[in-house]
Amino acid sequence: MKNITLTLFALCFSFFGYAEVSKSERDALVKLNQATNGNQWKIKWDLSADVASWHGVKVKDNKVVGLALLNNNLEGQIPTEIAQLHYLETLNLFKNKLSGSIPASIGELKYLQTLNISFNKLTGAIPATIGNATSLKVVELYMNSLTGSLPQEIGQLTQLENLSLFNNSLQGELPSSLYSLKNLKVLMLNSNNFSGKLSYEIENLKALENLSLFENNFVGQVPFEIEKLDNLKEMNISYNKFNGLISYALAKKDTFQMTMLNDKGVAVRLPLLTDNTGVVGTPD
Repeated sequence: MKNITLTLFALCFSFFGYAEVSKSERDALVKLNQATNGNQWKIKWDLSADVASWHGVKVKDNKVVGLALLNNNLEGQIPTEIAQLHYLETLNLFKNKLSGSIPASIGELKYLQTLNISFNKLTGAIPATIGNATSLKVVELYMNSLTGSLPQEIGQLTQLENLSLFNNSLQGELPSSLYSLKNLKVLMLNSNNFSGKLSYEIENLKALENLSLFENNFVGQVPFEIEKLDNLKEMNISYNKFNGLISYALAKKDTFQMTMLNDKGVAVRLPLLTDNTGVVGTPD
């Protein structure tokens, strides 16, 4: 009886010692490897080895929870099968040669907290389905060639702290839902083609620390409500087409002191408003 017990214990230990991620998750990783020219990666995967030993793959409780393949010469498109990594919390594919669009299936990753596919060659629109990945705290898609507008569904990401989309070709007005993201600390949309007015509802972004909107096509009055953002440490909204009067406090916050492009494309500073006499010139 004692020998049987020891044998069963040894078998159980062996089973758990070699337990691996599910076939579905492994297949998703293999598909990513195949779709992005895995034979040319800087650090390659040994597909015959345990998934937990693969470069950039983090496994916890036999589930893939992290994938970090930054600057690893991935070339190709992100496969839709990425959504089979159901427990993924971090997806970091920064600085590769990825092309094509962001798969709509990305929204199926319910546990995803960090998404960084910056510094690639991505095209197409940001999928509206991204709003379904409601655990997201960081979305970094900068330095790509993304087009289209920022989807209204972005407002569903109530835990979002960092939205960095600069240096793309995004356009259109900012969705009203954006102003409901009360945990947002970093909003970097500079060097795109965004247009329309900046809403007074920006005052709802109480946690905002960094606001970067320069080099777009925003118009209208700069909302004085920006002054109410007590946590704001960095701001650059210059080189747009804002007009009207601004306060000294607003001018002081902006890196380029509210330098805009007029209808002739000439750089001009917005005039200051004072409590007593109105317009008093431009910031020093």
